[in-house]
Amino acid sequence: MNRLSPKVLVIDPVRMLPSLLVPLIGLLFASGFSARSYLWASLGVAGTVVFAVVRWLTFTYGIVGDRLELRRSLISRSVRTIPLERVRGVDITTPPMHRLLGLAVLRIDTGASGGGQQEGELNGVTLAEAEHLKNLLLRRAPAAAASPASVAEAPPAPVPDDVIIKVPRAWLIYGPLSGAYLLTPFAIAGGAIGLAFQWGDDLGYGRAAFGAGRWLWDRPHLLLIAVLALVVLMPFAGGIMYALFNWDFTLKRRDGHLVAERGLITRRSVSLEAARVRGYEVVDALFERWAGVVRVWAIVTGLGDSETRGQLLPDVPRAVALDLTARAIGPYTGPLVPHPPAARQRRIFRAVFPWLLLALAAVVLNPPFWGALLGVSLLFAVLGVPLGLDRYRSLGHGYDGVRLAVRSGSLRRSQAVVERRAVVGWRLRQTFFQRRAGVFTVIAGAGAGKGGYAALDVSPDQATAFPASVTPEWLAPFLKPPPS
Repeated sequence: MNRLSPKVLVIDPVRMLPSLLVPLIGLLFASGFSARSYLWASLGVAGTVVFAVVRWLTFTYGIVGDRLELRRSLISRSVRTIPLERVRGVDITTPPMHRLLGLAVLRIDTGASGGGQQEGELNGVTLAEAEHLKNLLLRRAPAAAASPASVAEAPPAPVPDDVIIKVPRAWLIYGPLSGAYLLTPFAIAGGAIGLAFQWGDDLGYGRAAFGAGRWLWDRPHLLLIAVLALVVLMPFAGGIMYALFNWDFTLKRRDGHLVAERGLITRRSVSLEAARVRGYEVVDALFERWAGVVRVWAIVTGLGDSETRGQLLPDVPRAVALDLTARAIGPYTGPLVPHPPAARQRRIFRAVFPWLLLALAAVVLNPPFWGALLGVSLLFAVLGVPLGLDRYRSLGHGYDGVRLAVRSGSLRRSQAVVERRAVVGWRLRQTFFQRRAGVFTVIAGAGAGKGGYAALDVSPDQATAFPASVTPEWLAPFLKPPPS
């Protein structure tokens, strides 16, 4: 059995200090910065070091036969066993302090824990050990599934990586278009305000923090300037955050796995077993669509935290994304069937009616600011017409004989392409308003990704034709006319 690198004893105490920061500062203030308060604060810091040493001494790991064992023993003993045949992905992350010390965090995903959690974690192995374990786990996993006796054999010689794409740094300029990082300035400002009020009570300046907030609230012109400044900073802060997370994004093929590496300060390497990939999801926001760029996620069986671990491509030109997904996973070659006019009417109604209702409420209730509220409501009601039409144009579904595709959305449009073999069932859903409009939602149940992908507001004929074209043998008994 092996232990983590001793260098982790430098990281663990530093990592635990933020949780002790407020109590330590409160202790120093409460004791008047006396010698006794410094002694107790020193003992608290020393306690974190002792705790880190105990954790390091009592944790071991190793590959035993056809399983990985993680053992921790102090007062009680616990052993976590991960069968190698259930390993579906290995994630290597190097946060800043780990990178300085040549360490990494290795997470093992089996798809069994759910909720975005990994089944096992080794926080503090050397980079060389992390790469060795990743290669060993990912190569032995298929071998264990095929023949347990072959696990004891030496792993095959490494095969050179096949780089599918290394995203040019010039394409990082597309990052703010996704909108995922645009709210960064507001998130930072909100977090700072929350900490000021939370720590203010502990450190004795809560009244001052509340007074500063009241002073700014009484001067709306300054508050408006601050909000406008945050709005101006949105694309710049969003671009910086996007670059930090997706710096030198590289997608490669290695020993039957798709490997995505990204990150500037924290470098992350995610491996997905190619044999478990069942399709992909192409996503673009409104501004991304205008610029002609998309993002891509893999649809993988049993993958935890698929929203981050399953990312195949950041914002890249649409033509590049479709070409790479066709080469790495497989193309979708069929057309998308348009949905009936009733779907268009539903989308326009849903985009316009709430704003008209708000305008009516402004007229009836006559609040002090009813004029501004009425104008804004009518403006958004008018803008809802092109939005509804765009949402309708985005609707579509199809099947090319190998893969099915469903598409929907406008402000965030998503097209999922799923292999036929991943479909495990069908679900037809019809709400009260859909019954009035005569449309259905057809959900293709899949043992991968989100578990189901929906074709929204299809006609009754399409509701039977779409599943029948993909899995005709399943629906044939239900579509036969009853015997006379």
